Amino acid sequence: MAALLTVDERRDHLGTLSEWQLVEGRDAIARRFVFADFSEAFGFMARTALYAEQKGHHPEWTNVWNRVDVTLSTHDVGGLSHLDIEMARFMNQLV
Repeated sequence: MAALLTVDERRDHLGTLSEWQLVEGRDAIARRFVFADFSEAFGFMARTALYAEQKGHHPEWTNVWNRVDVTLSTHDVGGLSHLDIEMARFMNQLV
């Protein structure tokens, strides 16, 4: 079962996640990914979707042509958990 990250865990993890930012007014992190074209963006989303399905943890995201905007928060616990950090790391590794 997921649990909210502690203040120390947040600080430690967010310091290692390139380009992810806290979402103002919400216990979540977000990042914009920009690709060469729609095909690359969609490929990123497809690979992420397979990982998300394995983990049972799914991102909030939108796609417009070459951009994918992602917000991560664990709804079951009402905020950031280790599941969000793992998903953010996976996405960063894809790009």
